[in-house]
Amino acid sequence: MTAAAMSTGSSALLGVYRPAGPVFVAGEGCWLVSEEGDRFLDFTSGIAVNALGYGDAAVADAIRAALDSGVIHTSNLFRTRPAGELAEWLVEHSFADRVFFCNSGAEATEGALKFARRWARAEGHDDRTDVVAFRGSFHGRTMGALAATDRPAYQAPFLPLMPGVHFATAGDVDGVKALLAGGRVAAVIIEPVQVEGGVLPVPPAFLRALRAMCDEAGALLVFDEVQVGLGRTGTLWAHEQARVTPDLMTVAKPLAGGLPMGAVLLTERVAAALQPGDHGTTFGGGPLVASAALAACKKIGDPGFMAEVRRKSHEMANSLGALALSNPRVRDVRGAGMVWGVEVEGPAADVVARALEAGLLLCTAGSNVVRILPPLVASDDELRRGIDILDEVL
Repeated sequence: MTAAAMSTGSSALLGVYRPAGPVFVAGEGCWLVSEEGDRFLDFTSGIAVNALGYGDAAVADAIRAALDSGVIHTSNLFRTRPAGELAEWLVEHSFADRVFFCNSGAEATEGALKFARRWARAEGHDDRTDVVAFRGSFHGRTMGALAATDRPAYQAPFLPLMPGVHFATAGDVDGVKALLAGGRVAAVIIEPVQVEGGVLPVPPAFLRALRAMCDEAGALLVFDEVQVGLGRTGTLWAHEQARVTPDLMTVAKPLAGGLPMGAVLLTERVAAALQPGDHGTTFGGGPLVASAALAACKKIGDPGFMAEVRRKSHEMANSLGALALSNPRVRDVRGAGMVWGVEVEGPAADVVARALEAGLLLCTAGSNVVRILPPLVASDDELRRGIDILDEVL
């Protein structure tokens, strides 16, 4: 065992990840610091989790106050104020009437699919159990979520998966209609931006068409905003830009300021079908994570903060557009708000590795797409610096 492996305990971890580069010991704003003292500009945000960067004062104060109370966990057998206050905030700032808290995006997907089936059964449609998902989708790695995820390589080792999932192509209205025509579909689930699939924004007109088709077929529409919700696309929720609302929405990554938390937001029409005991989770909505989440949500949801995100989004779009025009290795640039994909000649992993050597943290979104996810608090100078480094390593 190497000295580095011994110092981090990495040999004891299950080898399902390939963590790269340095061991990080500190963070500030948009920067991470290694144990050697080197600084890295983070354009991954912990895969869209650290929307407020590192060391946000409001989130830190909320966590300290929760710790000082001594009540970190009670389970859902009892009530605490933070979960209720957070649920009220989410309802006030979304289409939803009810909220279910869980621990991750994958768990939120599982909950949403279960709720859709339960609703269909309550409506008297016991045979309405199928799900329509989309090619290029990613909804998580648990068994139900994986079945709705278009990743054959991820699925193959775990077959057979949950049956009844059918894949359509985003933009193909006729294809979706054909799948809905059989009357067996409980829910249609889609990401407004297919980030893992290559940072592919779904056309707003197609999202509106899905709403109409689901209403006609008696199916529920589920938006997966695990990676693009809470300000990432320049509005609080990505679907707002399409002027369409779902029946359910999954939220997770940035929700609790870096702590693990997920949620399913749903309308009263769906919630009315759920009874005590139909679903549950031990840790969901615990007072510590809910306190952090409320602080994070209030900061991100502030109109002034969102206006600044939109302003920086335009600057990013212009800078990346210029990069695409000037650098022959760039095939395409696409995205929304502060989530972008740069499609490159050759493997994106090579670009990510060179960027790491140059002090910039990036990740991929497929074999040839570099994913850019800076914290929403990144300054103009930090955004320019990150894009300049990307240009250099390309």
